[in-house]
Amino acid sequence: MDQKDIENLRQDYNAASLNETDVDANPMRQFDKWFNEAINFKVHEPNAMTLATATHDGRPSARIVLLKGFNDEGFKFYTNYLSRKGKEISKNPLGALVFHWGDMERQIRIEGTIDKLDRDYSDKYFHSRPKLSQIGAVASPQSQEITSREELEQRMAQLEIEYADSTVPKPSFWGGYVLRPRLIEFWQGRSSRLHDRIVYKKTDNKNWKIVRLAP
Repeated sequence: MDQKDIENLRQDYNAASLNETDVDANPMRQFDKWFNEAINFKVHEPNAMTLATATHDGRPSARIVLLKGFNDEGFKFYTNYLSRKGKEISKNPLGALVFHWGDMERQIRIEGTIDKLDRDYSDKYFHSRPKLSQIGAVASPQSQEITSREELEQRMAQLEIEYADSTVPKPSFWGGYVLRPRLIEFWQGRSSRLHDRIVYKKTDNKNWKIVRLAP
């Protein structure tokens, strides 16, 4: 694609607005409102979110993961603890999330600290997943180099036979995390790039300060 064509890619946003008087005093209730609106709007995978982590010396990485729950505690997701993101979280618990719902001209940015979920909570969720997804989590040495696709498929097939008539035990290297937010930004696209950016900043363990940022 021609560089000039890329430079000229742009869209004027005019679907909605967002004002300080519109938002809930609690950012998690505001998130719940927007999340339900995304579901009703039939956004494709509204729970898909970018998770950014970093090494102990600040080298960042990011990937898409799926939100699997949220409450006043934070935003929950699951993964292999030995994956790249798992190793980075163990050394540097600071992380960030981004939800982008382009059809609604909305984005939510979240910053905070990441902790492991309780083991019982992870066990319960693991066994609620389809059995093949459970086996896939056991079969895949996530983020590690493998020799071929065939190696992975053979491992999967072996485990399908092994657990054909039994429960798949949750592996010790797999489980959940919760990102506990300290900052949440709700972004609503507006015309002429004068977007609305409403930010919640945590002031203590319970209270939030609401501010507007320039776009």
